[in-house]
Amino acid sequence: MTKTGRHPIAEKDPLEIRLSGSGGQGLVLAGVILAEAALLDGKNVVQTQSYGPEARLGASRSEVIISRQAIAYPQVTKPDVLLCMSQDAFRKFIDKTREGAVVLLDATNIEFGKGGIPKGLEVHALPLTATAAAIGSKVVANVVALGAMNALLGLVSPESLRKAVIGRVPARFRELNERALEEGVKLGSTARTAREHREERDRAEVA
Repeated sequence: MTKTGRHPIAEKDPLEIRLSGSGGQGLVLAGVILAEAALLDGKNVVQTQSYGPEARLGASRSEVIISRQAIAYPQVTKPDVLLCMSQDAFRKFIDKTREGAVVLLDATNIEFGKGGIPKGLEVHALPLTATAAAIGSKVVANVVALGAMNALLGLVSPESLRKAVIGRVPARFRELNERALEEGVKLGSTARTAREHREERDRAEVA
């Protein structure tokens, strides 16, 4: 982690993020929420999305570019951060990341096995959809994912992310989404602590 408490990848400028999965998993909404949180932080943002041929069965992805400067090219080429929430998304995008990228996988839906991950990536597999189901609905797995990803990396301020989530969900679902965000933060914080411990162990071994 850097002195700011953020993952080093989050200091990259511009920062390219790809959120991928299946139609119906709320990846487009997740991208919009993340983009709005970055705007609340005073950053420049570009957000785009694409769908597969079937609204709820085809591939879906949302891409966000965050920068402190003007964004010259509005498309993600090779992301610095990749979220995969379906097996198909994993197969399609895992080889299309930048070296050193951070990858967050939904362990509920993805089996990657030995040899399934290219070298040079930092990978975290967390039970995103299972966590959402446990608190009431798989529908909020996208918000669990945002909470986990942000706690792990520090992409945007926690306050801005919470405001963006609340601003985008209907009032009757606000409590469920807030809980989803909280549970996601717990997952991401645990993964972050594990990463820091690994780094400390590696430094000790080198010394």
